Amino acid sequence: MMHELDVVRLTEDFNGLSAGTDGTIVLEYNEEYFEVEFVDAQGNTLDVLTTPRKILELETSI
Repeated sequence: MMHELDVVRLTEDFNGLSAGTDGTIVLEYNEEYFEVEFVDAQGNTLDVLTTPRKILELETSI
């Protein structure tokens, strides 16, 4: 189960971001959609997107 402030990773390309891009859930709309702030390797924000759960996985190593 995913919740706000969980660190996640894209499992496929989405809205111009590549699979493997990391982000943090900033808002949980429901069990199917989350607002995610995606960042680059330096921690700079790339985008904030409403993202379907089905293309996110929990990041297990930070």
